[in-house]
Amino acid sequence: MKYAIIESGGKQYKSVEGETIDVDRLVVEPGTELKLDQVLLMVEGDNVSIGTPTISGISVLAQVLAHIKGEKLTVFKYRPKKRIRVKTGHRQTYTRLLIEQIGNTKAEKVAKVEKVTKAEVVSKLEKVAKIKKTEKIEKPVKEKKPAVEKITKAVKATPVKKVATTAKTDKKPTVKKTSKTDKKPAVKKTSKTEKK
Repeated sequence: MKYAIIESGGKQYKSVEGETIDVDRLVVEPGTELKLDQVLLMVEGDNVSIGTPTISGISVLAQVLAHIKGEKLTVFKYRPKKRIRVKTGHRQTYTRLLIEQIGNTKAEKVAKVEKVTKAEVVSKLEKVAKIKKTEKIEKPVKEKKPAVEKITKAVKATPVKKVATTAKTDKKPTVKKTSKTDKKPAVKKTSKTEKK
């Protein structure tokens, strides 16, 4: 089996002829050919070539299939006892590459590189998608309930009546505090015999 370890965007990827890899987003159009020169290791049968740090004269030829998004990540920032909770999501963008050739053994193929049509790219994407779908375990899909149906009748616009509003104030009513000198005079208690 022939494969190579390549570097793209500061990360290392194992590339095998005829397979796809997802690398960090590259600024290239889908359908174009891409030559990757940063080959760190190349294995062809029993022959192993190790670069210091890269192998000179050997490159990997790849075709850009599409730009895709990765799985959604949830970022949750939390500070206890301060009521701070921030929840955000993130989806990383990737470029899907189809590895066509590793090394210089097929120099004739490099000379005959032609621009690929959009239909060929779409057909290759569909093949890759079918392979990936068969690998994944399918989960049962829950049926969504239909949304409330919208009424399509014409609604007559009626003028809105203005309602008189009272001015609200933010101030609380002040309560008069009584001091000890402002107390009411004490009521004289009378005994039972004095009432008669």
